[in-house]
Formats: sequence, C-alpha cells, structure tokens
Amino acid sequence: MTANDKEKSKSGYISHGIASQNRKARFDYKILSTIEAGIVLKGVEVKSLRLGRATLSEAWAGERDGELYLFNAYIPEYQGGVLSRFDVRGTRKLLVKKKERNQLFGAINREGATVVPLDIHFNPRGLAKVTLGIAEGRQKHDKRHAIAARDWQRDKARLLRNK
Repeated sequence: MTANDKEKSKSGYISHGIASQNRKARFDYKILSTIEAGIVLKGVEVKSLRLGRATLSEAWAGERDGELYLFNAYIPEYQGGVLSRFDVRGTRKLLVKKKERNQLFGAINREGATVVPLDIHFNPRGLAKVTLGIAEGRQKHDKRHAIAARDWQRDKARLLRNK
C-alpha cells in the first residue's frame, strides 16, 4: 500500500493531503518564502480537486483590485452528474491575512519577485489550501547547477545503498 493509497478513501477522494503540485516551480524559481492561503471554490470544484486531477503548471498568483487571486489554474469539470458548470481556468480568490497580503504585494512591487502556487492541498479539517511561494526566477546556468546537484545526490544515495 503506497502513501497515495492511504490518502484516498473508499470513494476515491483525497480526504486530506496534496491534491495538485507544481513540481516545475521549484526548478524554475528560487523560492524565498512560502505562505499558506485559503481558496474560494464552488462545491463541484472541490469535488474535482478531491479526485486529484488539477494542474498548476501554468498558474500564477497576483493582485486585482487590492485582493489576491489565483490565475490560470486548471481544475477540470466534475463528471459526477452535477449540472453546475464553471470556468476550468477561471480566476479564484485567495484568502490571506492582511499582513501576509501586504507582505506579498510589497515583495512583488519592491523586489520584483513573483508569487507562484506550489501546491493545492487539503488540511486535516478538509479545507482546500494553496501554498504560495515568493520566488525569484532562475537563470539558465542556475538551472544547470541545480540539475548537477540533484544528479549527484541521486548517485550518492545509490552508492551508499549498494555498499
């Protein structure tokens, strides 16, 4: 039984744990800090998220009218017979405390940083949360260095395991 099987209940839903991850974000950006934010969703969006089919690879977070929103996150339509339709790539409001929101907006304006969604997960209470990373873009040579370091860690673990 894998860790992913433990997260899923008998109905196939993820009760708590990671629903979607943006794995490429940690490669493309240097994450300076992270903030957990709530997300405003409709009922069918939550059902679709619990099936674990959302994609964050092209998503980003930003300001609109003084509020924080998640843009271009793909949450597919729920196919469980529900007639309620929603925009699969629509904007979704993010819920953060005022102090955290000001910190995010300050980092974007002052430092030229980007706010990147790292994952969508369900907390132990069953609420959907988004982990946002305040990030700086990496140059091509930094990415090559990250690849070399990752390969070395993999080779080192393989050597230690075979000893």
